[in-house]
Amino acid sequence: MNKKIISIVMALMMSIVVAFSGCVENNSSNTSEVADTIEIIDMVGRTVEVPADVEKIVCSGPGCLRLISYLNATEYLVGIENFENTNLIGRPYRLAHDEFSELTVIGNGGPQDINVGPDPEKVLNVMPEVIFITYMDASNADELQKKTGIPVVVLSYGALGNFKNDAIFDSLILSGKILGKEERAEKVISFITEIQDDLDKRTSEIPDENKPSIYVGAIGNKGIHGIDSTEGLYPPFEALNTENIAKTASNEHIFTSKEQLIEWNPEFIFIDEGGISIVYEDYEKNPDYYNSLDAFKNGNVYGILPFNYYTTNIDTAMADSYYIGTILYPETFSDIDPEAKADEIYEFLVGKGVYSEMNEMFEGFENLDFSNQ
Repeated sequence: MNKKIISIVMALMMSIVVAFSGCVENNSSNTSEVADTIEIIDMVGRTVEVPADVEKIVCSGPGCLRLISYLNATEYLVGIENFENTNLIGRPYRLAHDEFSELTVIGNGGPQDINVGPDPEKVLNVMPEVIFITYMDASNADELQKKTGIPVVVLSYGALGNFKNDAIFDSLILSGKILGKEERAEKVISFITEIQDDLDKRTSEIPDENKPSIYVGAIGNKGIHGIDSTEGLYPPFEALNTENIAKTASNEHIFTSKEQLIEWNPEFIFIDEGGISIVYEDYEKNPDYYNSLDAFKNGNVYGILPFNYYTTNIDTAMADSYYIGTILYPETFSDIDPEAKADEIYEFLVGKGVYSEMNEMFEGFENLDFSNQ
């Protein structure tokens, strides 16, 4: 009898052990199904392992913080470049977010720090889970990742000035995937695409003979410049299917001669207000030259907001396009209030309508009167 009881007890104990072991294996299996990290390929082709659930990030490099702002992901930020706090000019995403000034500084930033990145020690002070960065090659990104032990993901803007290109869209999709903002990334891409399509629809059927000759001057290029600074392949003009007359000379940024501008003698001249002070100064020295141009004689000179500040402010480039459209093709754009349209674009992309702030920094959308200078 005792042997039988002992056998039963032993059998029960073994059953309990086996059952318990099974439970442990199942929990372990369930846990392993929830990945702690995911692998992504960044915009310079690097394979990077990042946390599956990111809550803390920093941004470095021209335009990086702008892309994160477009994604409505600024709540993840734990650090900021000093350049983003000390120089707010011309950047709607920064004007819309006063709270950025409260973030810990992770490095100098600015155009001079391209391919340099943030200070590794300062980054480690805030311990982000991912470092997003632009304008950095693969080897330097690897080195920064090695120094900090934090995943570095390189994003891209593609060609400077364009507000609809695959590099920007791919960067939004990539960062959206990492931050759980896939839906927002798709909405941003759709918004930009729809604006491009709207501009194209309004202007693509206008006969060439009804398109005026146009020119844009005072475009910034490693500093501010006067009316001779132009760009043949100027994105807002391209979006409106209306070519800059300077495109006959080059698709790139060029400095044209004043004699050449007289020869071109465009019907409309647009002044990038980043360099408008130089144009005013030059006008005072030589008003006869400017008044020999038909655009100045006929009052067809207009100010537009500069959009290349710390790389391309896509929102401002699109807002400029609508304003230029109302000047060149008033009937086609009769339903557009340029200032309201600008705020609509800013509101969607950066979370706040900041046209008034941009207007205070520059001169906004207006017909420029040089005779009062």
